[in-house]
Amino acid sequence: MKKTKIAVLLSGCGVYDGAEIHESVLTLLALDLAGASYQCIAPDIDQHHVINHITGEEMNETRNVLVESARIARGDIKALKEVSADDFDALIMPGGFGAAKNLTKWAFSGPDGEINPEVKRIINEMVAAKKPIAAMCMSPTVVAKALESTPLHVKLTVGTTEEPSPYEIDAISTGMQKTGAIVEMTAVENIVVDTEHKIITTPCYMMEASISQVYEGITKTVKQLMEMIGNQN
Repeated sequence: MKKTKIAVLLSGCGVYDGAEIHESVLTLLALDLAGASYQCIAPDIDQHHVINHITGEEMNETRNVLVESARIARGDIKALKEVSADDFDALIMPGGFGAAKNLTKWAFSGPDGEINPEVKRIINEMVAAKKPIAAMCMSPTVVAKALESTPLHVKLTVGTTEEPSPYEIDAISTGMQKTGAIVEMTAVENIVVDTEHKIITTPCYMMEASISQVYEGITKTVKQLMEMIGNQN
């Protein structure tokens, strides 16, 4: 029997300038425990910038998103331009500021920022093929931006204004609404499911959270993703 294969879209390595490492590794763990195989993918582009994760200051160097993502993938990674929706049963996107700096420019221009063409392509291919997408942390903004020019109004979340967050949940949510998305508020351990469009989102570290709380949201996300795949097979 063919094993379910999930594309895991990374945006570098490190919360402030790439993919959030906890979220990425916990996603791979949850997929493996769920019985799925996975393939890490990333765009072969330069990072917007490199951040010293101790000081938070920008460093005078250049790094490549694909090469940095390979650190998380233990070298088993493919360039985004080399794959399509035909290769996978679903797509999952960990968060981190790489989603808003490398996959899009949301961190600098909000919903008016550009999105990487290959990122936009793979998301729209998955939607067109009616294959599930899961996005966590800041990655729902990437989904919102990718579908901005379509007639779809997808349900997404980046968290809730009712609980502590280090980020401006209200402003980010308003930006997603500007793209045409329907925003729902939810706590860190929970998920928002758009059944019609087969999209699942969870806040993760957009909220003040422990690693176990983040993992709870990720495991719920992966469970729902696997159920969606099972229902379409």
